[in-house]
Amino acid sequence: MTGPGAAPGHPLTLADYAQRAAARLEPAVRDFIDGGAGEERTLAANLAAFDRVRLHPRVLAGAADPDTGVRLLGRTWRVPFGVAPLAYHTLAHPDGEVATARACAATGVPLVVSTFAGRTLEDIADAATAPLWLQLYCFRDRATTRRLVERAEHAGYEALVLTVDAPLLGRRPRDLRNGFRLPPGITPANLPGDGFDAPAAHARHAFDPALDWSVLAWLRSISALPVLVKGVLTAADARRALDSGAHGIVVSNHGGRQLDGAPATLDVLPAIAAAVPATVPLLLDGGVRRGSDILAALALGADAVLLGRPVLHALAATGLHHAFTLLTEELREAMALTGTRTTADAGTALIRPAVDVPAGSGRTSARGSGPVPVADVPADVPADGLDGGGAEGGREGMPLTGRPTVANAATALLRRSVDGPGAARRPFPAEGWAPGTPADGLHLRDLHGSLADPLLDTMNFLNEITHRHPEAISFAPGRPYDGFFEVEQVFGHLRRYLDHLEEQGATPDQVRSALFQYGPAAGQIREVIADQLRRDEGIDVPAQSIVVTVGCQEAMLLAVRALISGPDDVLLVSSPCYVGITGAARLLDAEVRAVAEHPDGFRCADLTAALHAERARGRRPRAFYVIPDHANPSGTTLPPATRRELLELAAREDILLLEDSPYRLVSPGRQLPTLKALDRHRRVIHLGSFSKSLFPGARVGFAVADQRVTGPTGVTGLLADHLTKIKSMVTVNTSPLAQAVVAGMLLSADGGARELNGKTAAHYGDALRVTLHQLGQAFPPQRRAALGVRWNEPTGGFFLALTVPFPADNAALAHCAEEYGVIWTPMSYFYPDGGGANGLRLSVSYLTHAQIADGVGRLARFIEDRIAGTTRAEG
Repeated sequence: MTGPGAAPGHPLTLADYAQRAAARLEPAVRDFIDGGAGEERTLAANLAAFDRVRLHPRVLAGAADPDTGVRLLGRTWRVPFGVAPLAYHTLAHPDGEVATARACAATGVPLVVSTFAGRTLEDIADAATAPLWLQLYCFRDRATTRRLVERAEHAGYEALVLTVDAPLLGRRPRDLRNGFRLPPGITPANLPGDGFDAPAAHARHAFDPALDWSVLAWLRSISALPVLVKGVLTAADARRALDSGAHGIVVSNHGGRQLDGAPATLDVLPAIAAAVPATVPLLLDGGVRRGSDILAALALGADAVLLGRPVLHALAATGLHHAFTLLTEELREAMALTGTRTTADAGTALIRPAVDVPAGSGRTSARGSGPVPVADVPADVPADGLDGGGAEGGREGMPLTGRPTVANAATALLRRSVDGPGAARRPFPAEGWAPGTPADGLHLRDLHGSLADPLLDTMNFLNEITHRHPEAISFAPGRPYDGFFEVEQVFGHLRRYLDHLEEQGATPDQVRSALFQYGPAAGQIREVIADQLRRDEGIDVPAQSIVVTVGCQEAMLLAVRALISGPDDVLLVSSPCYVGITGAARLLDAEVRAVAEHPDGFRCADLTAALHAERARGRRPRAFYVIPDHANPSGTTLPPATRRELLELAAREDILLLEDSPYRLVSPGRQLPTLKALDRHRRVIHLGSFSKSLFPGARVGFAVADQRVTGPTGVTGLLADHLTKIKSMVTVNTSPLAQAVVAGMLLSADGGARELNGKTAAHYGDALRVTLHQLGQAFPPQRRAALGVRWNEPTGGFFLALTVPFPADNAALAHCAEEYGVIWTPMSYFYPDGGGANGLRLSVSYLTHAQIADGVGRLARFIEDRIAGTTRAEG
């Protein structure tokens, strides 16, 4: 047997690739890749350490489809392995690191690019879609290192990996015997100068052997990118690295190429894992040759591993894509056979004999968990009112003490307000009451112009149609499905947040104030939201940059009000566009310029042209509003290249991006990184809401505004502070009770919303698939071509767009609702400058599969009849 998907003669293991590479590489090049330092004892020890591992199989564990994903530095890796920094991939393949980046892109494998890469950082980035990190040696000439960092940041690299175990290169007998020199044409594409053909000699000349821990502070002073330290083999050095500012640790002995006799990386991993908090990324390289090796490393405390020599072997054998796939299949098999459903479930119990993690370990089998953040409290709570604990000191689950039961009383109060016994309500005015004379004397022309704008009437018309035809199947509302909500859950979530406050040391008076008083205008759960954004979206911002709002609509209003300061300022929007942003702009008399999407989505060239046109008119473009993921109304998603291009455009043209992505967590599958997660220059104001991911009744949203604002005296602050000033004059604060319930929901899922939305995302994904299937059944390809009917096929969200050969206007909607019993939304509502006359938006979120099937059938009959009627009228 060759196994699933294996062709006869195809390599079946990474060892097979090593054999094939040996036959293809020049002997001296092969020794340069495969050799180690000294007698190669450490090189052999790395392999032997994994050979000694025995894994416990677990049966009947229901792990047939394990989840191999891990989350590091805010990004989700599809698999828990990446490519270690390896010099000169061009030794193995003419395209070098570009070929590696292509294979990584196809399989979702992250790539750490070596300082001594054979291709430019920019060429590699152009070929990459998976996470890219840059490995650094710190040269005597710090300017060289600085230029590398600057180029990496500009090209979209997401982290720096500082190699600290190479003040000089280890003595490598194979290279010495061979008198190894780099072949002609093989050079480091990113370094100036020459003399690179003898690697050891160049290192003695260029590397800084006097480096100390202060280099970390220097790196952090020149770059905002996170820094990982590679080459750590002791717990003491791991702690020192973190104390010096490192964001992560790579346990490495340089593949056995530096100090011969150093321990195997797997052997020292448990002690280092015990010294490193679970929230700090911990990776390992050296000796990984099988999928089961990866699982063993995870079980002993690593978050992921990095592959070295096998990458060059497979690259030389022109099979890197297959090698990554093979390793992933081996890992999934090992996880299934050990009953390990997710990478987070891998723990020391998998290893036989069981390995004891040293006492006091900061890491557990649930490596990503970490402490519950301390939520912001009202300004009148003393600074010592809450005990924040240490980096590992979360007290979630701590039992309640016998203190006064203010929290219990608040829960009971909320229960009564929902259940309603004895609730008295003030009656409406008596029948026959009429407005007084002052109200009768007003005329619409005397009120704000927005009130006469048809834009503000669109939703009213839809509501009227829905009210008039309650029996109709409605594809109009973009609201969450009711079946996911249970009243009793509200009380449990409120209780969870109150427990959290008490666990953090809040007194009964402080708990009472947190619920019953106004609270800070910026919000009192900013820490909780910041943690959720880090966990779910890879957005790592301080809590102070967040403003908690009354839904996302208020966040839009605050952002537009702050940015549009005069009549010449312009807000640009992608069109078709969500009516909430254009409505907010209209209320504020802000000029809006639409940038039309193409059928295949938004193009940056069109935005550039619009910016230049507005400036030519003497206007000042301030921001561009966009929904990058599963947009409302079109359902389109920006591809990775467009996201990077858009961020570069924003920096180049000096505009801000208003990013609104409410449908990510309720969409199936892995999502692309948000613009804010990719934002390295604070160009993105991220607007968010928990209406879709938690529940809309809370009306809790937020704005992430970490941009620096400089005042007339030179004092700088955050844009979030200024949004808070505006909010204090609009809604004053967001309901503390709603904030408490939302925070409780997040805390119940270890701070993230993604876990709460597994079933939800599956439900909406199924609804979208059923809708697309039913449309395909109603309009087979030949029939839809003949009729001129077409639709897009979004990968998530609530909406899809349908195009028909007749005006899909209010009259058509009213006729469809009355005669066919189905409601939809005209796409023309969403075009600020006009357009979309033949389009209609279908929302699938609120319907059952049976309703979708029935509704699509009714809609198809309406479309067929409407086209037939139009044809007869024209005849």
